[in-house]
Amino acid sequence: MPRVGVVLTAAGSGQRFGADLPKALVLLRGRPLVAHAASRLAASGVVDEIVVTAPAGFLEHVHAAVTSACDLPVRIVAGGVSRQASVAAGIATLTSAVEVILVHDAARPLASAALVRRLVAAVQSGIDAAIPSVPVVDTVKEIGPGDPPVAARTLERSQLRAVQTPQAFRAAVLRRAHEAGAARARDEVTAVSDDAGLVEALGLPVHLVDGEAAALKITTPHDLAIADILLSESDGAL
Repeated sequence: MPRVGVVLTAAGSGQRFGADLPKALVLLRGRPLVAHAASRLAASGVVDEIVVTAPAGFLEHVHAAVTSACDLPVRIVAGGVSRQASVAAGIATLTSAVEVILVHDAARPLASAALVRRLVAAVQSGIDAAIPSVPVVDTVKEIGPGDPPVAARTLERSQLRAVQTPQAFRAAVLRRAHEAGAARARDEVTAVSDDAGLVEALGLPVHLVDGEAAALKITTPHDLAIADILLSESDGAL
């Protein structure tokens, strides 16, 4: 089986969340979000190694949280000036034997082990990139100029998807995509919001697989409350 490595991003400051510590270390049911994410990655049975990006000053805290949650080889690297830069640093730290790379956000701590397996299987089937997605349920408007802005047009909802993490890639493709887009990583304004965007920029197809409600992104305390409900409904299942 191809060796699978994960870059787990946990370098966010938590400023939007309103916490006084990095969001990855915010507790959900008494465990840091990054520990929940790591335990599900390990439970998938298909991951061989994990590199975690962490904020400066919290590397030891994040390392302790992750190693308490899984028994996989774990390395910690300092986060960069943007998420894209942090992921690039993580990729560079994975061993050269890795053939499939997952990029995952600690802010999506409940993404299931089954989702991880689906994504890895998709790349192992021969495609370059596979990402989870869910249908968009809201009506989405493109806006025009103005204060307040005006609605320019309504986008066709059936052609839209909200994407999640983990995202899975053939390692050589993701490395090439990050090299080609490296200049964008120097500023959060120009950096891509997900790694699939860099693969798209190479002109390569990014395939969609079914995502899941559990893989929600925790940005606010309200999201944390929803995650707690999801844990209750699943009885803590991985």
